Amino acid sequence: MHICALPARAASRSLPRMDTPTILFAIAGAFLLAGFVKGVIGLGLPTVAIGLLGLLMSPTQAAAILVLPALVTNVWQAAVGGHLRPLVRRIWPMLVGLCIGTALGAALLPNGSAATLWLGLALLAYSLLGLVRIEFKVAPAAERWFNFPVGVFTGAITAATGIYVLPGTPYLNALQFDRDRLVQVLGISFTVSTVALGVALAQAGEMRADLLVPSLVALFASLVGMWLGQIVRGLVRAETFRLFFFLGLLALGGHLAWRGFH
Repeated sequence: MHICALPARAASRSLPRMDTPTILFAIAGAFLLAGFVKGVIGLGLPTVAIGLLGLLMSPTQAAAILVLPALVTNVWQAAVGGHLRPLVRRIWPMLVGLCIGTALGAALLPNGSAATLWLGLALLAYSLLGLVRIEFKVAPAAERWFNFPVGVFTGAITAATGIYVLPGTPYLNALQFDRDRLVQVLGISFTVSTVALGVALAQAGEMRADLLVPSLVALFASLVGMWLGQIVRGLVRAETFRLFFFLGLLALGGHLAWRGFH
């Protein structure tokens, strides 16, 4: 999904109806799985949902349906954990950078297929390094220099691909949060990214009234899936969570690389 292309796509209305039982059932299944993945590892809702729904509808339709469940689940993820205020104080320059980068990316970036391919390849490389226990760390004194530019780059890549993973997720992991704070801080950054994308979709005319029912179905399925995923996350050891985290990133990277290549 490239935001620059949204106005052109919005002009085409030869799109499938969103209120048929088959489409609604497919939406529920896709978001149930996507919510479960997000509940376990703290990310993956957009990639899983858009990847599955892309078989039935345009990427911009899928992205528009995604906004409501992504926003609600990200706010939930950001709010749970009891560390919201200190985490926001710690990464607020990154959040500002996310908004600026998304706006700049929507206005300036070229077609998003190449960006999706390179994003997937970079994510594959990072997850493989994590699985073989080669990790990156950012010293606390260096955070103030990295927060804003990392946010800008993440926002720009989000505008080109619709996926808000790189470089923000590896950067936040490099800050050495424990697993619960990591999941919460990812929720904070994803919330800001979702709002920025939602604004761009609205300006492109993609947030239509006929998507309300599918969005509500997606929201309910996402919440159920996320609840189940959080139960699973609470039952596993920290080392198992770490394995799931990097395997999740590996799967996301492979999916993005495949989508960008094709």
